[in-house]
Amino acid sequence: MQDYPVVAHPKRPFRLFSLAPLLAALAFSFGPGVQAQTASAPNTAENASLPDAPSPHLSSHDDVTVRRVPRNFLEDQGAIWTSPVRLRAHDLKWIVPLAAATGVALGTDHYVMTQVVSQNPSFNQASINASNVMIYSLVATPVVVYGFGHFQQDDHAREAGILTAESMLDGVVVEQGLKLVFWQERPYQDKGRGSFFQAIAGVDSAFPSSHTLIAFSAASALAEEYPSRWTQIVLYTGASGVAITRVLGQDHFPADVLVGGALGWLIGHNVVKRHRHHTPSEHIAVTNSSGRSPDRRPLFSVSLVP
Repeated sequence: MQDYPVVAHPKRPFRLFSLAPLLAALAFSFGPGVQAQTASAPNTAENASLPDAPSPHLSSHDDVTVRRVPRNFLEDQGAIWTSPVRLRAHDLKWIVPLAAATGVALGTDHYVMTQVVSQNPSFNQASINASNVMIYSLVATPVVVYGFGHFQQDDHAREAGILTAESMLDGVVVEQGLKLVFWQERPYQDKGRGSFFQAIAGVDSAFPSSHTLIAFSAASALAEEYPSRWTQIVLYTGASGVAITRVLGQDHFPADVLVGGALGWLIGHNVVKRHRHHTPSEHIAVTNSSGRSPDRRPLFSVSLVP
């Protein structure tokens, strides 16, 4: 692990405590922002358990295809960046916990990175290598799923591959946009103070974690398409592994991965909710004659009917 220059700051680093509620608002208001552009979801227990989860589009002209990705991507970005203006009082049940957790993480970031996480270069590099392997695996997954659907004539798998890739693309734009706003130093800069709005941070600043946001975007999109319990365990374990190893590698603070994970989960979840055609129940009815319940659906399923 290469040595980085130590830059002294005469002022106490700005820890962004006052912006914690805003960060939480941006994360958890994406749900209401998307809902405003879609049809109202039925008032069911499933929808009530999520932050204003929108209902899926079912019109024929909105088929999920590679050709439609640019248009869907622009719609997603409009919903994401304008979502804070649609906050409502009931969103506080999501905003307050995330704001509190973000505040605690920001307040303890310096201690964790200097006193808890190992600063052994070999260990840090091994952790970074592990995070790269896991994120590359998640990035490759939608390609594999789409290829499987293409060769097996499985429309649902094709859709899952496209929407997962779209979710990650949305995640890349969001994390890069936020990095250019907050300019936070990495843990290996300025003795791990994690100061915000510092030119030395450059365009590849710490907040939020790119790897984590993209990993959770992919995991939540695939988990939404394939809600099997074991599928979700595998996907979210992989995404969490990416987040943890970014911290162990001294590349990100805990607050970076916390906010990145929250944003990624919401992006992937809502991209699928907005654009998918193949709901779990629909897919089982067409492809599975064994009568298994939707939550037991395998990740790869071959159609049993022509």
